[in-house]
Amino acid sequence: MAKVSVGLRGWRFEESEIFGDDGEFRPLDEIPEEPRQRLVRLAHLVEEPCDACYLVHGEAEKRRCNQATIVYGEPGDELLLCDRHEPHFLYWFREEDGNELVGDEEFRDEFHLWFADGGRAPEEYVGMEYVETDPDDLPTPPDAEELHHRLNENFEGRRIEIIPREEREAMRKQSQEVETDDLDLDTDYPTR
Repeated sequence: MAKVSVGLRGWRFEESEIFGDDGEFRPLDEIPEEPRQRLVRLAHLVEEPCDACYLVHGEAEKRRCNQATIVYGEPGDELLLCDRHEPHFLYWFREEDGNELVGDEEFRDEFHLWFADGGRAPEEYVGMEYVETDPDDLPTPPDAEELHHRLNENFEGRRIEIIPREEREAMRKQSQEVETDDLDLDTDYPTR
């Protein structure tokens, strides 16, 4: 099967992992964890502005920002770009050693700093060429609310143990052992 982008270019999914035989999105509990996380995150990102546009225009002029068309980075630490600003990112990534920060928490922030400090690709710098398919051939991804609902409906995730079992048992035993020597049970307490 082929790799496909959904909603935004950049993150690519194995088609067979996210689409069923009917060509529709699989139920979320049937999608492997990593692609599922990306799909859920994408539902929140598809209408967000380009980070570079936002750095240029700021919150006051946010309406002038282009909508993002490309996502790079990891969920929660992603970088959103429009077609106009992608070549600047690619230049930073390829020529300014941005590729050394792949998977690092500083990835997005370092690009923002470089771009805000005037970093730009030369005018003749060529970005990427994409093979576009007819968007009507792909099912429309569920919106954020539907994804959230589908994620929680009939999905039994793994239980995460934050406190080691031995420590939990010790805490449980300790809470059951109450020191009664210091309690004054003969005291009269006011009542109403």
